[in-house]
Amino acid sequence: MNQDKKSGKTLLSVITVICAGLIALSIIFPDAASGPAGNVVKVLVTPLQRSMNSFGQYLSGLSTNLEGSASLQEKNKELQEKVDKLTAENSELVLNKEELTRLQTLLDLKNQYSDYDMVGANVVSRGSSNWYNTFTIDKGTNDGIQVDCNVIAGAGLVGIVTKVGPNWATVRSIIDDDSNVSAMVSTTSDTCIVAGNLQLIDQGTISLVKLLDDNNHVHVGDKVVTSNISEKYLPGILIGYISELNNDANNLTKSGQLTPVVDFRHLQEVLVIRTLKNYVASQDDAKNDKAERAKAAAGAADESETAASEADQAKGTGSANADAAGDHTAAASPENGNTAGGDGAEAGTAGQNAGGQE
Repeated sequence: MNQDKKSGKTLLSVITVICAGLIALSIIFPDAASGPAGNVVKVLVTPLQRSMNSFGQYLSGLSTNLEGSASLQEKNKELQEKVDKLTAENSELVLNKEELTRLQTLLDLKNQYSDYDMVGANVVSRGSSNWYNTFTIDKGTNDGIQVDCNVIAGAGLVGIVTKVGPNWATVRSIIDDDSNVSAMVSTTSDTCIVAGNLQLIDQGTISLVKLLDDNNHVHVGDKVVTSNISEKYLPGILIGYISELNNDANNLTKSGQLTPVVDFRHLQEVLVIRTLKNYVASQDDAKNDKAERAKAAAGAADESETAASEADQAKGTGSANADAAGDHTAAASPENGNTAGGDGAEAGTAGQNAGGQE
């Protein structure tokens, strides 16, 4: 078989050489193309010329296609770059919109607790858990932050500052296992404790224990806030809503679960309240003392005014008695035959006696 292939190749080579020679002869001796030899050349060369022309057209078309393909590839590259740019810009716009939404939420929260002095901070790291039960922020003592400063975000309470440095602070959130917050039901003021629970938070809740509800007025869905009796947490900060409630074995208290209002899986920015609970308590005490002093001063003023009024009334009574005595003496003098001088002396004596009785 290999021999047949070689023979075929040899024959093709011979034919090619003959055709090439005939073409050369036709070019060198153009007058011979009209004779019998020319006819032979035409018969042999014409198919080859057609093939060569077709091959040339194919190469020309291929070159054109390659040029067109290169142009299309360049256009595709430009379009892809534009698409990538628009995609990046769109992603940036989405991120900016989400950030704007978060910041607007923080601003609304700040306005809700406008009585307190606050500073915003970014969350820069967290603990090993998937949840933000402990995390670090980028503000510290340089910004007026202290241990026990309350931290809020979203719609309510996040936690409390436990450690602080010049430009950082560590926060323990209310979902941490070591967290216990004195709280109360906002509608009834019944007290309870909100206890952190990292196992429950996987279900989106934390523990609510030792709820005092003697009258059974507390229900699922009620709002729970920080209580006034808390030593570290400022009063009235929203914690969450009761999602489950059961009677304890002692039939004196209730326990259940609470759904916090803060998303503890996606914390990025927080507000730190620089006003401490003990400062608020001292301010309240000062206000109460001031109110008591004002009340006492008002009472003393009322007593003084009453005494003055009574004194004026007594003086008025004495003067009336003196006038009455004088009139009586003047009326009696003609009947006793006293002189006008005697009448005057007697009237003066009666007036002095009336003044002593006042």
